[in-house]
Amino acid sequence: MSAQTDVLVLGGAGVDTIVHVPELPLPYADSYMIDSGIRTRAGQTGDFVALGLSALGLRTHHLDLLGEDPEGDLVRALHEERGIALTALPQPAGTKRAVNLVGPDGRRLSLYDTSRVHAADRFPEPLVRSLAAASRHVHVTITQPCAHALPVLRESGVPLSTDLHDWDGENPYHEPFALAADVVFLSAAALSDPERTMRRIAERGRAEVVVATAGADGAHLLAGGELTRIPVAAPPGPVVDSNGAGDAFAAAFLFGRLTGESPARCAWYGAVAGAYACTVPATRTAAVGRAELLAAAAGPAPAGR
Repeated sequence: MSAQTDVLVLGGAGVDTIVHVPELPLPYADSYMIDSGIRTRAGQTGDFVALGLSALGLRTHHLDLLGEDPEGDLVRALHEERGIALTALPQPAGTKRAVNLVGPDGRRLSLYDTSRVHAADRFPEPLVRSLAAASRHVHVTITQPCAHALPVLRESGVPLSTDLHDWDGENPYHEPFALAADVVFLSAAALSDPERTMRRIAERGRAEVVVATAGADGAHLLAGGELTRIPVAAPPGPVVDSNGAGDAFAAAFLFGRLTGESPARCAWYGAVAGAYACTVPATRTAAVGRAELLAAAAGPAPAGR
């Protein structure tokens, strides 16, 4: 039986409250006047990956825990509006939320509310097994309780990807994700030697491909034992916010992988999608479409070094 879903996204559903600040780090003061407004919108890492995949025409299903609260309503509404299948399990602690401080140059500082997750949270194993069996690929976010689903997902035989975000290469929380996935994304921001960390992931785990994004410096791609630098793509407009760029990169990379492209071409798709995401204000949720991505990425993928 053919898969009913191209990509199952596990975890990472929630809301962000966006605050544009005059600079980062923000100097201490009793108060600041925020003329641009303070806005709350649905969209954390899993939401953004699901949104990016769906915008590229992939059949996407998102599974996570949500509260019966206004934040959960925003997440449900986003998925309904974009036609993304959502299985929302009850979370008595409430829907995940964060505050994002965004500087004038688009950099951000995220403050996560950890009171809305419990150590005992779990996805039901039969549900995870069933959804994985109906999928061509599973993207696992590093939010609770996704780590506990990794053994069941590996047993399913479905290829996995994950995003370690700004892992420092040492924090033990990230290791189960890094070692279980076939495709690993991470940011180079906290790494003194990205290549060493990338090779360590590939040598110790199952990863066929490891990608470390490096912002304005492009990305590092490790595939088949060869390290390649992927140049940064030109954004189609002014850069206003980096929020969601890594998620857009992952979604476009997976689109390329599921349509049979080479790792280098997949990474170039990711670079183009990430650049597009940087032009989208933090208060909006928008992703590059398939036609726009393919047009912007047309021609040979730029040679790295």
